[in-house]
Amino acid sequence: MEKVWLITGCSTGFGRALAQEVLANGYKAAVAARKTEDVGDIVDGYPGTALAVKLDVTDATQIAEAVKATIDKFGRIDVLVNNAGIGYFAAIEESQDEQVRRMFEINVFGLAKMTQEVLPQMRKQRSGHIVNIASIGGLRAFPGVGFYNATKFAVDGLSESLAKEVAPLGIKVTIIAPSGFRTDWAGRSAEDSPVKIDDYATTAGQNAGDIRGYSGNQPGDPKRAAKAIVKAVESENPPMRLLLGAAALKGARMKLEELKNDFDTWEATTVGADFPKED
Repeated sequence: MEKVWLITGCSTGFGRALAQEVLANGYKAAVAARKTEDVGDIVDGYPGTALAVKLDVTDATQIAEAVKATIDKFGRIDVLVNNAGIGYFAAIEESQDEQVRRMFEINVFGLAKMTQEVLPQMRKQRSGHIVNIASIGGLRAFPGVGFYNATKFAVDGLSESLAKEVAPLGIKVTIIAPSGFRTDWAGRSAEDSPVKIDDYATTAGQNAGDIRGYSGNQPGDPKRAAKAIVKAVESENPPMRLLLGAAALKGARMKLEELKNDFDTWEATTVGADFPKED
């Protein structure tokens, strides 16, 4: 069966690369972006299998319309890829509410609403695959992107819970956790706070500057990432979490070691917080 994909945030980065890969592999795809003209060059080459969809994931009406348009065109949705997202550079104290809330609306609540809108169709089919683009920053936090980390930690937790809820219904969930890739995430897609506090210059400031500085030169290849995501979706036993990039693997293993060290070192204190066992 030819699977039908619905991919958000296809104007640049992972979304664009994935839409191109999916269509090149013969799948059908709804290619979503806030401006459909940004994805015209993608869909024009696949008139029978591609559909350009106008979608701002913070707009509930557009979400409903995008899902309906996909089903009307192709009859079903087999794979939802929640890719739309933005970044934000600032120390926690420097961060401004308006920008933080906007990022949560896109990265978390938009993703959640898309998922809620697609789930009735997947439940009806008793099949489907939801792919949520998170980040290694959803497993391991870094200075200067704390609120971004918070959105991706939220995506990770939501996705893990969702996976356990929908598994008996034939629906799969995969969390994608990339490290640095040559997308526009660290470019125009991420804003900086105008507030700068000198005390954070060597922590948050330095890390944010480093990330900005290697934008366009990251080791990760979006085209290879797209192939990896398709491979995971095609697998009979896809992972719940798929790390992408050597830095993601290294960072995740470091986090595991940190957790193990704390758990083991404080084991007696941890266990001692329970009521004593009765003899």
